[in-house]
Amino acid sequence: VQLQASGGGLVQPGGSLRLSCVASGRSFSSYAVGWFRQAPGKEREFVAAVARSGGSTYYADSVKGRFTISRDNAKAAVDLQMNSLKREDTAVYYCAGSYGSRWPPGSFDYWGQGTQVTVSS
Repeated sequence: VQLQASGGGLVQPGGSLRLSCVASGRSFSSYAVGWFRQAPGKEREFVAAVARSGGSTYYADSVKGRFTISRDNAKAAVDLQMNSLKREDTAVYYCAGSYGSRWPPGSFDYWGQGTQVTVSS
């Protein structure tokens, strides 16, 4: 499995950005997908996850109500729509795949490279 994240950039506070994660390799619908982020000097933190079918989603409290995760299994892609962005959302964002049956996923097996999101005026 290979995961490719894209869509990062510079955005003003209050603005929006849409990240995409495109997968190749093993059947995309066989694993859940999550987004994580890591800010400078901080540990990586969970942001959001979507189940195999796309029917269930899970969010960190810090992004609930502002971010929306969705997936299109036909396109092997997962998007993260980020609205009302704050300076503290600045980080490198990563997508990851989880084959486990636990929900929300307890661990992730495959990781993509990151995409930088900077929220600044």
